[in-house]
Amino acid sequence: CYLISWCNSHLRKAGTQIENIEEDFRDGLKLMLLLEVISGERLAKPERGKMRVHKISNVNKALDFIASKGVKLVSIGAEEIVDGNAKMTLGMIWTIILRFAIQDISVEETSAKEGLLLWCQRKTAPYKNVNIQNFHISWKDGLGFCALIHRHRPELIDYGKLRKDDPMTNLNTAFDVAEKYLDIPKMLDAEDIVGTARPDEKAIMTYVSSFYHAFSGAQKAETAANRICKVLAVNQENEQLMEDYEKLASDLLEWIRRTIPWLENRMPENTMQAMQQKLEDFRDYRRLHKPPKVQEKCQLEINFNTLQTKLRLSNRPAFMPSEGKMVSDINNAWGNLEGAEKGYEEWLLNEIRRLERLDHLAEKFRQKAAIHEAWTEGKEDMLQKRDYETASLSEIKALLKKHEAFESDLAAHQDRVEQIAAIAQELNELDYYDSPSVNARCQRICDQWDALGGLTQKRSEALQRTEKLLETIDQLYLEFAKRAAPFNNWMEGAMEDLQDTFIVHTIEEIQGLSTAHEQFKATLPEADKERLAILGIHNEIAKIVQTYHVNIAGTNPYTTINPQEINAKWDKVRQLVPQRDQALIEEHARQQNNERLRRQFANQANVIGPWIQTKMEEIGRISIEMHGTLEDQLTHLRQYEKSIVNYKPKIDQLEGDHQLIQEALIFDNKHTNYTMEHIRVGWEQLLTTIARTINEIENQILTRDAKGISQEQLNEFRASFNHFDRDHSGTLGAEEFKACLISLGFDIANDAQKRTGIMDPEDFKTCLISMGYNLGENEFSRIMSIVDPNRMGLVTFQAFIDFMSRETADTDTADQVMASFKVLAGDKNYILADELRRELPPDQAEYCIARMAPYTGPDGVPGALDYMSFSTALYGESDL
Repeated sequence: CYLISWCNSHLRKAGTQIENIEEDFRDGLKLMLLLEVISGERLAKPERGKMRVHKISNVNKALDFIASKGVKLVSIGAEEIVDGNAKMTLGMIWTIILRFAIQDISVEETSAKEGLLLWCQRKTAPYKNVNIQNFHISWKDGLGFCALIHRHRPELIDYGKLRKDDPMTNLNTAFDVAEKYLDIPKMLDAEDIVGTARPDEKAIMTYVSSFYHAFSGAQKAETAANRICKVLAVNQENEQLMEDYEKLASDLLEWIRRTIPWLENRMPENTMQAMQQKLEDFRDYRRLHKPPKVQEKCQLEINFNTLQTKLRLSNRPAFMPSEGKMVSDINNAWGNLEGAEKGYEEWLLNEIRRLERLDHLAEKFRQKAAIHEAWTEGKEDMLQKRDYETASLSEIKALLKKHEAFESDLAAHQDRVEQIAAIAQELNELDYYDSPSVNARCQRICDQWDALGGLTQKRSEALQRTEKLLETIDQLYLEFAKRAAPFNNWMEGAMEDLQDTFIVHTIEEIQGLSTAHEQFKATLPEADKERLAILGIHNEIAKIVQTYHVNIAGTNPYTTINPQEINAKWDKVRQLVPQRDQALIEEHARQQNNERLRRQFANQANVIGPWIQTKMEEIGRISIEMHGTLEDQLTHLRQYEKSIVNYKPKIDQLEGDHQLIQEALIFDNKHTNYTMEHIRVGWEQLLTTIARTINEIENQILTRDAKGISQEQLNEFRASFNHFDRDHSGTLGAEEFKACLISLGFDIANDAQKRTGIMDPEDFKTCLISMGYNLGENEFSRIMSIVDPNRMGLVTFQAFIDFMSRETADTDTADQVMASFKVLAGDKNYILADELRRELPPDQAEYCIARMAPYTGPDGVPGALDYMSFSTALYGESDL
């Protein structure tokens, strides 16, 4: 029945119809008429006789016409048709349907049955409860037929009122509407479809093909809309990438602008605490603030390269960032940042060393000044006394001897005064922040010293004048004074040395101090003997006084030093010795810990440094080798990147060790040549290199997929590129690039007969003629302007691939887009906003409406838009 309906739907156009296929096609006349209607061609003139031979002749003419269309008729002969063989007749009609109703159907590179099924799936995809997978059970509920009608003629069916559980109503609704409004005969029966477990596939396919042909005009509009959507989607994506690049570049440049003045500030602080805070701020910058910016800079370059690749692949003009935001501008700004950063940490450490040295010198100055001031206290008053005027002869002689002892003591203090002056001078030279107070104190000491010298000279002269009046002097007091003074000076010097602060940076230095301290302790027994001898003199004086009852007024006239003072200072020396021992032991332990930190850092740095260098070399090899497909190479590189990122904890651990070293104020390390800065720079370069290599492979995949380049072609391009990239730098010079093009069949020389290095002259000439290339130096200059727009004299592999893909593949053009808009506009020279909204997705329709200029042609109407200038602008210099 459906075959009869299908045949009658076409025969009605010729004013006839059939009722029985076997009988009505026996004479061949209506069969020939049917073929003329569905093919639109004229067949040979039929035989009008009633004899069998006439009928066979007509059927043979029809079969010959079918065979001329490329259809193989197996076991179907004119005799069987004339004899009314139902099976052969039905098979012939089905063959006609397949050839003229279904075979010419083509949807997205699929044809015939598969194309028709894909068309149905695409048209019914937006409808709920519709899932077309075949030409039998997928159509039983009738919703598929209703969806096809509603998709193209929504005013004919209220699809929202249909129910999946009412297939009879759905099927009859679709059949009635198709027959009434679409001129599609009712080939199927709703009861047969619902009552059959598996409806007849050929019947449904035949009926559905009628819908396809009825709506074929809408299909062309959809294809045109798809092309426009594709082009606009590329343009929208590229615009978003441009906006993202501009924002990221602006943010990065602003951060660099704010950071450089901070790094260039070399204004020193006055205290260790302030400088150490500066060092801690710099550590935070290197550890926390800069690494994310390194990643942003790397991502910016990747985004820029990806954007340029996509623009080239979509035949769009190259992206030119805003002034001052080129990749080269960012690299220059980054170079300025690193230039400002270079030496900043070294300056901080030098300043800390300087302040540490200044603090040590200032403390030493204060200690020596305090000792000297304590010694000089009361000396001026003592020298200005006129006690010799009323003293007895013995007292005069005692005063004279006492003054001589004082002069000896004064001479002994000369070195201390010179040391104080030298320390003050060094503090001035090192720009100590409190130099004015140091200079004032030093000046007071020097002025006082000069005054003591003058007073001493005057008193000495006065005592010498009265010396002749004095006869006797107590030799024991004199001997006590002479021996006590240097011993007292020795004890004061020993106390000063034992309390002196020290700064060491190595085990050897602390060992040297310990050795000197041990040598000092070895002298203590002899010093104790001297102390006992001096005290013995005093005891002998006391014994004489007691024995002879001598009346001694006051203390020893020759010295202010007494046994109690000697004993007190000796006890103080004995107390300071173990304190000095403990300080040296603690410093020795600290230096041992510093040495452990040096070795700990060196052990890791000596492993990480070579590891980073090895990885850099391996990445270099990977980037020029060809193992597997691009996807395999990309997978391998990403796994490689993951293994590198997994190494980050070792870098962090080394950073921790480096922080411990700096906190311990360790300034050198003889166990390694690697510094933390070397490791940081190497690590950042390693991450940047692997990211750039991955991006290059991704861009190659984009190029291959967009241009249809095979893996073998890419391998050939890579092999040629690597062959001429002899320094493995990843780029070709102009001459290397020229040689590479020649090896691939391009003639760059003016003389077409020049040797290419690959073929002999005759073979090369034949190759050039067959390929259509005959390029001169002007053409090569044009090619170089494409692959090296910045005129750097270097060609990257990506630029090389872009050029070769442009030579071997096709892309969308402005003319193609313009033709697609013309289809949507119904062959008009302009298009209306309603037509764009009907055929394109909402966002892309509004995108076009906002950017299309008003149409100004003589045939325009109100609201007409100029799609021709818009299409041209998509592929030229424009603000789109």
